[in-house]
Amino acid sequence: MSKERSDSLFLLIKSLKKSEKRYFNLSNSGTENAKYTHLFSVIDKQKKFDDDEILIKAPIIKAQQLSNLKAHLYTKVLESLRDYNSSTLPNIRIRDMVDHAEILFNKSLYTQCAEVIKKAKKMAIKSDNLEMQLEILKWEKQMLTRHTVRDSLERTNKVIREIEETTTRINHINSFSNLQFKLQAMYKKIGFIRNESDYKDINQVFNSNLPLFNEATFSVSEKISLYTLYIGYYFFIQDFKKGYQYAKRLVELFSGQKTLIQSRLEAYISSLNYLLIAQNKLLKYREFQNTTRELRALYTLPSAHLNENIKLKLQKYTFVHEFNRLFMKGDFRRGVNLIERIMPGIEPFALQLDPHSRVIMYFKTACLYFGNDDHKTAIIWLNKIINSHEVDLREDIHGFARIVNLISHYELGNMELIEYYVRSTYRFLLKKEDLHQFQKYILNFLVRLKTNITEKELEKRFETLRNNLLLLSKDPYEKRAFLYFDIISWLESKIEKRPVQNIIQEKAAVRLTNA
Repeated sequence: MSKERSDSLFLLIKSLKKSEKRYFNLSNSGTENAKYTHLFSVIDKQKKFDDDEILIKAPIIKAQQLSNLKAHLYTKVLESLRDYNSSTLPNIRIRDMVDHAEILFNKSLYTQCAEVIKKAKKMAIKSDNLEMQLEILKWEKQMLTRHTVRDSLERTNKVIREIEETTTRINHINSFSNLQFKLQAMYKKIGFIRNESDYKDINQVFNSNLPLFNEATFSVSEKISLYTLYIGYYFFIQDFKKGYQYAKRLVELFSGQKTLIQSRLEAYISSLNYLLIAQNKLLKYREFQNTTRELRALYTLPSAHLNENIKLKLQKYTFVHEFNRLFMKGDFRRGVNLIERIMPGIEPFALQLDPHSRVIMYFKTACLYFGNDDHKTAIIWLNKIINSHEVDLREDIHGFARIVNLISHYELGNMELIEYYVRSTYRFLLKKEDLHQFQKYILNFLVRLKTNITEKELEKRFETLRNNLLLLSKDPYEKRAFLYFDIISWLESKIEKRPVQNIIQEKAAVRLTNA
């Protein structure tokens, strides 16, 4: 077994919960499995994978057997996990039943096969698993060729009609999800649309790939796929009101549907995340709080439903939206206290995230420290973005990280660095075709600052910059800049000589009272 596959076995065993390990040992307790349980036990206790240690601690295993045993153990662990989770994951149960039906069919036990297929179909319809429904229908068609019934023609036509309908539904979902992935790839590169050209490009991609459909005939799975597509599209073009409407419709699909939530838990978590994003952008604080409670309630689900993937997703969204709540209130001090409290685990957590989620987390963390007037620590987090090699991922955040970095150095009085960073930021934004009026105003403002400027003149320049930016905040494309960083409040804090946190909190109190 290659080193790469050995590492895979090691990571798989280390990922198991205590109950899963116990189940593996119980289901492999026979003498014929002694070598596998010995090997499993030794690997489970290792800090890092070591073949030599295995041979010393498990003398029952010979060196020439080890590679083959590891390969078989990997399969046995996966089979054990499948059996362990089959009672809580409907899709595994359905697939098992279809596998059993195939065995019965091959044994010519057609009546028993038909009974199993009937049960599997009922479960597949209940969980709205269209792919499994299609596979089950193909078995139904097979069964019709094996024994004659009174109404065979009618039943044949019914099965053919169901196959055609299910295939159409699957094609709808594939069309919607393929288009969603296209838009998502574009969003992960540039972020929110920057100009009219971006808007036309996105609209062209969206409208030319969106198939004709009749939503009234859609299954739940089709609606989930369609609503998710529309949410992504409207968020991309900064139409958060329409994105909010579709996010609400998506969450409502799951409302009171326990079986659907359990079978599509990841999709349900994503739906709550979309709704929280929209509520945050539209400053619907009370609704945001209610949706947050729904998200956190999922932690109380039976542990069998909370696999590592689900737990990571829950942790990520809980973490991000707690940040968003604090940003809405302008409570940066509490945000920093939260970060400091969980600091030992924050970097390992960040490394578990996908690169897109990681860069967002770094930027939000930097802005929390900036809002708390800790510009030195803000720069540390911004440098994690600026020094990253993944500059083609969320180019917008990379650009604004450089802007906030510049302002942080200004706050620290590092005037000797300003000119260098301005030139560097100009080059980056030009290269990424993301140099717009917002950035030009700020860069020109910073590069023209001199240490011998009078306080009155400096205040005047702050006011001029604020007034220019306020005009831009009404522009449909330039306004995207204010989604990343509340520079208006920062300028007002400089003009009024008050902490930026106080300015933002006062505005938040008014906005959230009226929300």
